[in-house]
Amino acid sequence: MSKTLSVRQQRLLDYIRTFIAERGYPPSVRDIVQGCKVSSTSVVDYNLKLLAKAGFIRRTPDISRGIELIGESDAHRRPTVPLVGLIAAGCPIPVPDADSFNPTAQAERIEVSSTLIGERAHVYALKVKGNSMIDALINDGDVVLMEAAERVENGQMAAVWIKNDKEATLKKFYAEPNRVRLQPANATMKPLFYKPEEVAVQGRVIAVIRNLN
Repeated sequence: MSKTLSVRQQRLLDYIRTFIAERGYPPSVRDIVQGCKVSSTSVVDYNLKLLAKAGFIRRTPDISRGIELIGESDAHRRPTVPLVGLIAAGCPIPVPDADSFNPTAQAERIEVSSTLIGERAHVYALKVKGNSMIDALINDGDVVLMEAAERVENGQMAAVWIKNDKEATLKKFYAEPNRVRLQPANATMKPLFYKPEEVAVQGRVIAVIRNLN
């Protein structure tokens, strides 16, 4: 990115890119105030004018969300990741086999913002089925970006392979004495319990792409 941007302007630009990638529409000025923890709308407006003058964005007057990313500078920074398949956010659902979660497997690829994946090398996407993670703002039809991992910290959202059933689920992972607890983020649903050897972590959630349909 251009070295002429201030730290604040770079943060605003990154936030706009991430917001658009996750929701499919641009943020309002008030969204940016809240998301970037800026002191006022006038400060955001001033920096947006500078970003527009520098050619990073285009603004449409009198439209609340009239921000558009422009130029080739954004396009060449948008990597693609494999959309490997479905992941259950509810009761575990059968999937063909564990290879469905292999990020190197042949799969459709989707374009994402580079700000979502950073420098991570092993990232893949899964489409969510079910509503067990709605309190974590992950809904049926959303896409989660996963970093391939065999271990996660307690409380992290993970894709977990249930070996005996050949099923996969998306839950918050907790390693407890002599068992693993897979906790839904939905107050109406009960946790799932397994012996440690019965499950395998396949990845951790790093971002969510909203389904707006």
